[in-house]
Amino acid sequence: MSEEVLGERDLIRRISEILGGVENDDCVVIDAGERYLVVTTDMLHRKTDFPDIMSPWQMGWMSVAVNLSDIAAMGAEPAGVLIAAGLPPEADLYFIDELFSGFGDCASYYGTRILGGDTDSHQELTITGTALGFVEKDRVMRRKGAREGDLLCTTGSLGGAGAGLLAWQEGRLDSPFIEKLLEPEPRLAEGRALAGSGVVTAMMDNSDGLSLSLSDLAGVSQVGFVVEEDALPIAPGLSEAVGKKAAQELVMSAGGDFELVFTVRREGVEEARRACKLTVIGEVVDEGIWIEKGGERKPMAAKGYEHKIGR
Repeated sequence: MSEEVLGERDLIRRISEILGGVENDDCVVIDAGERYLVVTTDMLHRKTDFPDIMSPWQMGWMSVAVNLSDIAAMGAEPAGVLIAAGLPPEADLYFIDELFSGFGDCASYYGTRILGGDTDSHQELTITGTALGFVEKDRVMRRKGAREGDLLCTTGSLGGAGAGLLAWQEGRLDSPFIEKLLEPEPRLAEGRALAGSGVVTAMMDNSDGLSLSLSDLAGVSQVGFVVEEDALPIAPGLSEAVGKKAAQELVMSAGGDFELVFTVRREGVEEARRACKLTVIGEVVDEGIWIEKGGERKPMAAKGYEHKIGR
């Protein structure tokens, strides 16, 4: 038996070769006549994805939110969510009621609903969500399309979910960042507005951390990025809580923020600003991924959250 350990992205590349090529986007895109149907799926497990302080309701909310974030990254409007839930032996009626209420509440909050799915018994709580959405063909957002000279932007602030994870691991359960970790907020309104602006050239969500997301965008678009260190929108209070250096590391490599990272034609940045609140954090260059401060550039390592397969 092989003892090779594969990262999630290496495994995806391997599977893509086996299947004859799979588009590297947040969702698969299907021609549905006048519009595109976009579809995504995400599997979550009790041990690896849900901190032990999460309530069943929060587990349900997160399971739907992570899928809707992929819909947002495509500039699409959600059409519904399917849920397949493998329930463990210890799941009582209270747990089940709260879990499924979380599914429904998240879907409803973002203007969609749970369409159906499947339930089964499982040794470990395992939830697979499948989200569907529609987007106009001239507005669909893809990871491929960034061009040298474009501006690199992000919605919201970064590092908050990573700070929540760190606080949980250290037992600081009164941290204000815990909620950011446990109840992610997919940027559906922002995704739709940016898609409608007509000036965004590439986009994805930031669920696995900024540096890993930029590595994904760079690979698909065959470009590089320069990030201005002082321009990063660090979550309010994070630098004061953990120090500036640690805060920047959380911004770069901690996952869970579920913001949108995107590139904009330089001449269209004001149009993008009218679409939603954003921060310009750098620009697209010909190659490499760099962090710059005071005119000095250093290479940025592609670090972030990845499942590991093998042993």
